[in-house]
Amino acid sequence: MPASDLVPRLAELPDVPRLNALIHDSARVLSQGYYSDNQIEAAVRYVFGVDTTLVRDRTYYAVESGDEFVACGGWSRRGALYGGDQRRMEEAPLVDPARDAARIRAFFVAPAWARRGLGRKLLAVCRAAAESEGFRALELMATLPGVPLYTACGFTPVEEVVERLPNGVELSFVRMRREL
Repeated sequence: MPASDLVPRLAELPDVPRLNALIHDSARVLSQGYYSDNQIEAAVRYVFGVDTTLVRDRTYYAVESGDEFVACGGWSRRGALYGGDQRRMEEAPLVDPARDAARIRAFFVAPAWARRGLGRKLLAVCRAAAESEGFRALELMATLPGVPLYTACGFTPVEEVVERLPNGVELSFVRMRREL
């Protein structure tokens, strides 16, 4: 089926193990050339994964082709910018749409489906949902492989961030923002 025919649906809690498998596969393949193998494995272990708060909040989406997940991503009305369940520090508080940006979270595409418009499709769904709740801006913490997509979709860099993961590996991100 062509990527243009695929429709994002809200993710459900039983989807989480398969979505995490997609995320890890995507990170391991599509991060090559941006991060070292050591950085990729540290990110998979400590950062990249589904945040089930987003699933429970009904703001995380999955894209399927047949019985295979080919993309996922979401948005949040909470303060956390990134990180899956394995990185949870505490429950992120709700933000105020009148003054704060909605968060774009955890976008990943299966390597075989990369660069076919699925990321843009997910962004459009997330943007519409955030706008419908009164948000006037979007913010995200981009991985280095994600920066080109977000730049092409109107996001601008706010700051470069280097995080030291629990095993001592440093990982670079770019915080980005887009007004709506």
